[in-house]
Amino acid sequence: MHRNQKKMIRQRCSLFVLLLCLCSPLAAQSGLLSLLKKVGSKLDSMSVKGVDRRYIDAPERPWQFIVKGNINQTILSMRTHGDIEGVPYSAKPQLKTTPSQYLGFWVGYRGYGIGYTANVGGDKGGYLTFGATGGAYGVNVRIHNFENKTPNFNLNSDIIPEDGKESWTKVVLIDPIRIRTVMADGYYMFNGKKFSYSAAYDQSVIQKRSAGSLMAGFMYNYTRIDYSSDVNGDMVFLMGGVGKVKLWQGSAGVGYAYNWVPVRGLLVNIMAMPMLTFVNKLRAYGYSTNIPQLMEEPEFWDPNISNEAWDQWFYGKLHVTPQGHETYNSGLTVSFDARMSLTYNIGPCFLNVYGQFNNIRFSHSSSKGYLNDWFIYTSLGVRM
Repeated sequence: MHRNQKKMIRQRCSLFVLLLCLCSPLAAQSGLLSLLKKVGSKLDSMSVKGVDRRYIDAPERPWQFIVKGNINQTILSMRTHGDIEGVPYSAKPQLKTTPSQYLGFWVGYRGYGIGYTANVGGDKGGYLTFGATGGAYGVNVRIHNFENKTPNFNLNSDIIPEDGKESWTKVVLIDPIRIRTVMADGYYMFNGKKFSYSAAYDQSVIQKRSAGSLMAGFMYNYTRIDYSSDVNGDMVFLMGGVGKVKLWQGSAGVGYAYNWVPVRGLLVNIMAMPMLTFVNKLRAYGYSTNIPQLMEEPEFWDPNISNEAWDQWFYGKLHVTPQGHETYNSGLTVSFDARMSLTYNIGPCFLNVYGQFNNIRFSHSSSKGYLNDWFIYTSLGVRM
């Protein structure tokens, strides 16, 4: 074969390979778009499948883009007793974080979405949320990680003299308390034909007429509270040697929810559900401190030392030592989940205010108490 002919064949082969390389991403992209269209069509049909269109309607625009503002607070209340250096000890401590403000977004399609809010005042942290709601069900996951340096303590401890308790209600920690909560809940609506959970809580559909529904639900909660650093040794000491707590709970219950539509475009939702907690495990991590040894040193009782110098001396020497952990399984307890939502639809736009309160109880031989967690969302969204 002539040399020029070989060269021409090689050039054509190279051009063919180049065309394949260019066309392959386009084909893959086309296939992905086709798949997304099929999924979208499926979700579109599911959003109104089996519902009474006189009561529930799906907007023509399937996407929800929402800007959210959030305020929340966590309260941990305990009753503990034990023994410190041979001295009986009892306390009823309460830890209350400062109400904190968050700002973020939510993006959803026909009731399936994801959102994130970040701290803009108070605690340092953020919320990551996932949601999936349909005609007869709703599933939500909320992950909250935050730190708090200015908790409000009501220690009620017989270790602290009366004139010293007030100072602990205004404490500013050198090292913050670190808290993480994972909350997952799911609901089944027995009247999903006329009642919509998503109309009130993610605005993917619109409730046109008032309706209510009996609901069955479950909830999983994981909470970790950790303040076990050396400079928090005084707080560990006053908490009976407990420096970290982990709590796992699983609950199920039956409740009722009602959507009230007083005028066109306005929706008021109220939901209440008592729950029976059948998984209730608490793991307490114990720590010893060197506070008894520091109390024997002359600096501890020196009336002439300044507060700044005393803090530098005390927190420079203070340390905690892990002593292991104990796990307690509580019996059946009753918890409570309550929610309320107000939504106003104006064409493709909507305004929503949504509040939730969770009461979680635990108990074992040496400690019992509760964890209250509440938040309020305010959001402004548009359907596209």
